[in-house]
Amino acid sequence: MSRRLKPHPSRRPSAQKRSRLWDHSLDISVIIVWFCLCGQSEYEPVTVCVPAELPPVVPVTGESFCQCPAQTELSSDAQISPYTLSCTCGEEEQGCDWVWDEESKSSSVSLSCSDRRKVIFHSEYSCGTAAIRGAKPLSDGQHFWEIKMTSPVYGTDMMVGVGTSEVNLDQFKHSFCSLLGTDEDSWGLSYTGHLHHKGSKVNFSSRFGQGSIIGVHLDSWHGTLSFYKNRRCIGIAATHLQNKRLYPMVCSTAAKSSMKLIRSHSAPTTLQYLCCMQLRKMLPNCADALHVLPLPPGLRPLLSKQLGWVLTLGCADASHPTVQLKPLVLIPCQTIKIHSLDLL
Repeated sequence: MSRRLKPHPSRRPSAQKRSRLWDHSLDISVIIVWFCLCGQSEYEPVTVCVPAELPPVVPVTGESFCQCPAQTELSSDAQISPYTLSCTCGEEEQGCDWVWDEESKSSSVSLSCSDRRKVIFHSEYSCGTAAIRGAKPLSDGQHFWEIKMTSPVYGTDMMVGVGTSEVNLDQFKHSFCSLLGTDEDSWGLSYTGHLHHKGSKVNFSSRFGQGSIIGVHLDSWHGTLSFYKNRRCIGIAATHLQNKRLYPMVCSTAAKSSMKLIRSHSAPTTLQYLCCMQLRKMLPNCADALHVLPLPPGLRPLLSKQLGWVLTLGCADASHPTVQLKPLVLIPCQTIKIHSLDLL
């Protein structure tokens, strides 16, 4: 017959200690955290990072620029997949006047590829807010860039915006927040559709999600900041920005999230630019004004390279249907004889 050994009385915890440790059915993970916290100095801050295996909110779907199957499959998964959107819709070879700055980023941000255009936030797990800014300050002229959401969009916030050099990109690395717009030095558009500035937010647009293309236009001449969603203008977010040196910025709290800079252009405020803007306003629902305008063969590729972003962006609300217009036809002018006396 086996005998049941009794623990030595000196090694058996008292009833009071057992009650303090095991009351309310505390699981082993809570006990481990409790012992870790007790071992820290009372003057030393403690940060507990929990891997974000499941999203705190359901990822946003149905807001993609395209309807590729890859986008739908990844977004509908119950868990956040480490794989990102593989389609290249909307990523025409437009070139980039600037890319992301590897020296001006949070520690939880990494850049993939050698071109420094794709940003990956929190590659393993997230314990705060990470951000990165562009390598070039934007001051004089016209500036336009587009960010594509290449991963599921979820969590406390994922944002696109601008800010000055005073913005501390690491100030919220141990807390979850909407970093862009927490102060007067930054403006940020959240994936929830809220616009943030000076610590407050307002409803600005509909949500955006995986596959969405968010465009930003900084007009230093008029001092305005405008946002585009899937190449449709959604409104002017800020005014009176003249004489400010602003940097493009993005931030995210979501684990394994990513964004990609698909184009960035800067141009001086010239008569050519102003004329293109007026032509764009005259054809607000046209998908591509370059296609319908009766331009000379040599001028079309030149404008496409220098100011193509102006003539291919929609001015109307996204709820309005896109109108495909037929190419315009020039009516030849009649020859008019002018006498010298008519000029007097």
